[in-house]
Amino acid sequence: MPLPLIWLILALGLAGAEALTGDMFLLMLAGGALAATGSSWLFDLPLWGDGLVFLVVSVLLLVLVRPALRRRFEAGRGLPEPVKALEGKSALVLDRVGQHEGQVKLDGEVWTARPLDDNDVYEPGDHVTVVRIDGATAVVFKAM
Repeated sequence: MPLPLIWLILALGLAGAEALTGDMFLLMLAGGALAATGSSWLFDLPLWGDGLVFLVVSVLLLVLVRPALRRRFEAGRGLPEPVKALEGKSALVLDRVGQHEGQVKLDGEVWTARPLDDNDVYEPGDHVTVVRIDGATAVVFKAM
């Protein structure tokens, strides 16, 4: 079996294994194996020469490319969850909000609600502010 084909099979195997891990480590090694495939095919280097190309390209990819890719993919994780985005918004009381009852209209949707202070009661038509979302219940208060 020709040496470039072996390097190509190694590159594809590493890329396939990367799909299972998602760490981008094996993908960088796959890039090194792909570079060794190209150098072996173009320059007909001996095995140690291809190994050197594999080593140099893999290390460069691991040191230069992988950190930038990881930062890029992890940058989106700081966005608030959709429920967290509702905190601090104003809501309209639809049904009397008491310790164990109530509904508010929040962002165009009807939510079960309860007051922040168990002794408070809000009547229909009152405007309240969402303090937090507790499961499927909006915890609200009315600024006096």
